[in-house]
Amino acid sequence: MIFHLLVFTFILVGFSEYPDLQVPLFLVFLTIYTVTVLGNLGMILIIRINPKLHTPMYFFLSHLSLVDFCYSTVVTPKLLENLVVEDRTISFTGCILQFFFACIFVVTETFMLAAMAYDRFVAVCNPLLYTAVMSQKLCSLLVAASYSWGIICSLMFIYFLLTLSFCGTKFINNFICEHAAIVAVSCSDPYVSRQSIFVAAIFNEISSLLIIFTSYVFIFVTVMRMPSAQGRYKAFSTCASHLTAITIFHGPILFLYCVPTSKSSWLLVKVASVFYTVVIPMLNPLIYSLRNKDVKETVKKLINTILL
Repeated sequence: MIFHLLVFTFILVGFSEYPDLQVPLFLVFLTIYTVTVLGNLGMILIIRINPKLHTPMYFFLSHLSLVDFCYSTVVTPKLLENLVVEDRTISFTGCILQFFFACIFVVTETFMLAAMAYDRFVAVCNPLLYTAVMSQKLCSLLVAASYSWGIICSLMFIYFLLTLSFCGTKFINNFICEHAAIVAVSCSDPYVSRQSIFVAAIFNEISSLLIIFTSYVFIFVTVMRMPSAQGRYKAFSTCASHLTAITIFHGPILFLYCVPTSKSSWLLVKVASVFYTVVIPMLNPLIYSLRNKDVKETVKKLINTILL
């Protein structure tokens, strides 16, 4: 059975039903991926070289950039390849590995954003204790826990996928080896596998969003008690980038994995998958860099150094 699965191949349908859009889509996704790579690796470099950014918030942000770079790299190169070649096959092993790593990084980002919300809560509500509470040990522990839970969830999903058998049609109606698309071509009952990812997604979303919601309730109450309008504006502005990142990340995830009827339109599934695997990794460094004076100053210095 295992050997049969190892030699089994799938065909990623992707956007092949739109032949006239193959080249335009390739150029668009190539541009997005280039910006993603430069933006996220650039953000990591900027945080490392600027001592002003050696704070807990930017420690989390550097890992967020690493996660964004990784899961975009897991998905986008194969997407680009399938837009320019006729052979869109992917081995069963390759498909499972793509899903495995993509799942790790998506789950990790879910809880990385929650950890960043807790960091903002401590910074706004307990500024005098911020350095003591958000110690390097705690920050490292929160990051390690996010990665570890991502790996655990991925291994669980892979286990249930490997209990399925595959036969007949081998067309995966997506550009990525996404869970619903894989189980859709299984010839055994995928109920347990579907329920496992549904329950895990609900748990991950509820737990992470509960941390985020609770943190921002306390932040809002604290900010509204501030006597100075300028102080309120400054406090809210430090959270604006994070709230934007949370909104654009959780929307597609909730649609894809927490709404049972969302699989009724595979085109919508593909669009949502493009958004959270290709577009969001590009947006995060832009969201954080455009609103931060220290980041913008470091970028200018870096560009001037390269040009000189």
